[in-house]
Amino acid sequence: MPAADIRRGIRRRLTQVALLLAAQLAILLAAAGDPVWLWAWVYLALYLAGATLNTAALLRRNPAMLAERGRAAGMQTWEKRIGGAWALAYFLALPAVAGLDVRFGWSPPVALSAHLAGALPFVAGGALVSWAMLENAFFATVARLQPERGQTVCDSGPYRWVRHPGYLGAVLQGLSAPLLLGSLWALVPAVAAAALMTLRTAFEDRMLRHGLAGYPAYAARVRWLLLPGVW
Repeated sequence: MPAADIRRGIRRRLTQVALLLAAQLAILLAAAGDPVWLWAWVYLALYLAGATLNTAALLRRNPAMLAERGRAAGMQTWEKRIGGAWALAYFLALPAVAGLDVRFGWSPPVALSAHLAGALPFVAGGALVSWAMLENAFFATVARLQPERGQTVCDSGPYRWVRHPGYLGAVLQGLSAPLLLGSLWALVPAVAAAALMTLRTAFEDRMLRHGLAGYPAYAARVRWLLLPGVW
């Protein structure tokens, strides 16, 4: 990829991430009716810290991949439906329900220790996503084959144990976010998002088996898609 295209792609991706974070915060605070809701700001701070560290590492190790993550070309039909539904559940429904829960007091008060217990797997999930990105030079934002980039199978780092570690990290983040935010009702869209991500994993794995050279042999070596010993 030419250097000018990489720079444009990086700017596009950073803009996308900034807008997404701003939208997340706006939804949380507007739904809660409280601009100083502590846990919404903690949620944003953890997300922003993770995104900043991830971006810095990618800029140093693989800027072309960071630029590639700003593109949505080649998206499969199933990805548009499943990935779109996941995005709505995770980025819209989850913060909206969590904020409304705070506004109307649907859930009982959550202890500080519970908030922190949610923060730990939230951070761990984000770290796993970042690790997967750093190891896999073809970790695109959308599920697609990338023959134009000479795509190969990644079997290093977390890919030694599961075939889709980035998705495992996303599921972990999604399921821990309600506890971090102190909303039991937010578990409803969180579980829906986890189910959709699991479905997306199955579809992407099938796509890779049929379209990426060497993937069937890799799948034979690494048995588990998301969670070792389970699936």
